[in-house]
Amino acid sequence: MVPTALRIRVLRISLRYRLIPMKTSNLAYAVAADPVYDFAAEVRAGLTRRPQKELPSKYLYDKVGSALFEVICELPEYGLTRADERLLQRYAFEMVAGVPDKVVVAELGSGSGRKTRWILEALQSREQIHYCPIEISSAALAMCERELGDIDTVSILGFEREYLAGLREVAARRDKNEHLMVLFLGSTIGNFDHPADVQFLREARRALRPGDSLLLGTDLEKSIPRMLAAYDDPIGVTAAFNLNLLARINRELDADFHLDDFRHVALFNEKSRSVEMHLASKRRQIVAIPGAGISVPFREGQTIWTESSHKYSRPELLRLAMAAGFRCQAQWFDDEWLFAESLLVAE
Repeated sequence: MVPTALRIRVLRISLRYRLIPMKTSNLAYAVAADPVYDFAAEVRAGLTRRPQKELPSKYLYDKVGSALFEVICELPEYGLTRADERLLQRYAFEMVAGVPDKVVVAELGSGSGRKTRWILEALQSREQIHYCPIEISSAALAMCERELGDIDTVSILGFEREYLAGLREVAARRDKNEHLMVLFLGSTIGNFDHPADVQFLREARRALRPGDSLLLGTDLEKSIPRMLAAYDDPIGVTAAFNLNLLARINRELDADFHLDDFRHVALFNEKSRSVEMHLASKRRQIVAIPGAGISVPFREGQTIWTESSHKYSRPELLRLAMAAGFRCQAQWFDDEWLFAESLLVAE
C-alpha cells in the first residue's frame, strides 16, 4: 500500500541500479548508482555516437531547465500546455467518472503539478486518494510539492525515478483493491520515436492490472510553421532551454562548452512527422569533458540531437492504444491548438 502522508515526501531513489557481485557467493545485490555517473555515461555514449551525436531529452530538465520550461509553457507560440490544461479543466470530472473509490494516481513526468490539480480535485469525493508523481528532476518534484501540497485530502508520495521504474514501484506498493490511474500528460509520449512509443506503453501496461487506466495526452498534427514556432520562439526562451543542456554538462562534468559557439535549431522531420531540436556547432572545435573522460570534435554545422516531439493523427492514437494492450474508452479534443486526451483502459 502507498504510505499515507499529507505532504509530499520525495524518495531519493537512484535512476538506475548496478548489480554488484558478492565476494562470498554467486548472488548479486542491487546498489544505487550515482546519478552523475549515469549522466556521464550517457553523455559519453551520445556524443561519440555516429553519424548523429545526441543527448537524451530527459537531461534537459535540471533545476534551470525545469524553470525555463515553465516559462516556455507561458509563451504564446507554445499552445500545447494551454490546450492540455483546457481539456483537463473542462473534462476532469468526466475523465475520472469511472474511477473506483480507492485509487492510486501515478503521474509520469509531473512537472510542476499545475495541470494535475484538476484531476486530483475531481477525485476528492473518493474514499482514499494517493498521488505519486514520478520525475527524474528533483527540481520538478519540489515545484510539485509547492503546487499541490495544500490538497489535504490527497496523500502524496513522490518518486525521483525514471518513468517505468517509478511506475513499477508504485504498482507493487498498492493494495490489491486499489485502482491505478496513470497520468501521462503534455504529449511526452511524442518524445519517443516510433515504434519506441508503442514499446514504452507496452511496458507501462505490464505494470498494470486489467481495468487500470491511463490518461494519455498527445499533440496532434497541424501546420508545419505553427509546430516549428512552438519550438523556436522569437525571444529565445526555447533556445536558452536547449543550450542549458550544454551548461549543465559544464557544471556537472567540468566540460568547456562555450555556449556562444552553438546555436539552437528546430526542424520538422517529414518522415517521422516530428519536430526535432538540435544544437549546431558554429565552428570547427574540440570540447573537453573531463567528467565523462572524453574530448569531442565538432565540424562546423554538426549538430547534437536533443529532443524529438512526434505529432499524431487521430486514427494513429487508436492504433497506438490497441498495439500497446489498451482499449480507448473516451477521447477529448482541443480544436484551438489540436491536442487530445485519451482515456485508455488496460485489457
